[in-house]
Amino acid sequence: MITKGVKELCAHAETIVETWSVEQAMEHYGDDDVVFVDIRDIRELWREGAIPGAMHSPRGMLEFWVDPDSPYAKEAFQSGKRFCFFCAGGLRSALAALAVHDMGLAPVCHMEGGYGAWREAGGATEEKVQRPPKQA
Repeated sequence: MITKGVKELCAHAETIVETWSVEQAMEHYGDDDVVFVDIRDIRELWREGAIPGAMHSPRGMLEFWVDPDSPYAKEAFQSGKRFCFFCAGGLRSALAALAVHDMGLAPVCHMEGGYGAWREAGGATEEKVQRPPKQA
């Protein structure tokens, strides 16, 4: 039996990590010290588009990319910059931001309402074109 649902988990995450409104995120968009991190599945990017310049880090790989001792570590996460995580609607990003916060990545925040709120507010977007699979 589930004792704590997604709503409770996300509410808990938001008591620990900073939450930016879409307006706050837009104010910081383009700042050299802020990295926007899109944790949506690649198929969501192909279908809905993306925020130009955002780093794509699929949720399933995030902890592996953040951990400098992981064989999958991404140097971008060792930059010391602020990381603003977002997903489609703001739930997965709250949990992702908490996970990397717990790993020691700082400073981190997540964007309330996610990419959907960003688009609705008129934020910059770009099409993400699906690349053909690599030939073996």
